[in-house]
Amino acid sequence: MSKFVTSAVVVGSLLLPSAYAATYEIDPVHTYPSFEISHLGFSTMRGRFNETKGTIDVDLEKQTGAVSIVINAASVDTAMAKRDDHLRSPDFLNVAEFPEITYKSTKVTFNGKNKATVDGNLTIMGTTKPVKLDVTSINCGVHPMNKKEVCGFDAKASIKRSDFGITYGLPAIGDDMTLHIGAEGVKP
Repeated sequence: MSKFVTSAVVVGSLLLPSAYAATYEIDPVHTYPSFEISHLGFSTMRGRFNETKGTIDVDLEKQTGAVSIVINAASVDTAMAKRDDHLRSPDFLNVAEFPEITYKSTKVTFNGKNKATVDGNLTIMGTTKPVKLDVTSINCGVHPMNKKEVCGFDAKASIKRSDFGITYGLPAIGDDMTLHIGAEGVKP
């Protein structure tokens, strides 16, 4: 009888989801997709997007995951209204025709406990290209204030804007862009 009970417990535990496995919904208040680009070779211009949604699936025990992010392209913010309006125009993001920037993972590879590499597809202005995210930090736990399960992630990637058809101002305005995504996901 004890062998039967032990076998049932083992089989039952294999059917239960991992204690570390969850789908986290992007917290738009604590998620910051941002970018850096050379401005005429004199300085680095920085900006961010203020509206992001999506999900991040994580199983820290099995070291698997998936990412799906949707950014409102019109929410671009460089702290200068005239420049932001130009970035929304057909010269750059053409937000009237392409209102969303998306990223969808195709593979997640954990590099130790709190780091990963995410292969996926980035779509900007209707053009989709493979982009690899270097996740430099993964921190999961219970939020000390709201007591919900939260995972935080810091990731970065490098792209060429011309790969996505954004060629205005080249070469004076840089082609190489560094993308940063600081994200928090909350388990619903």
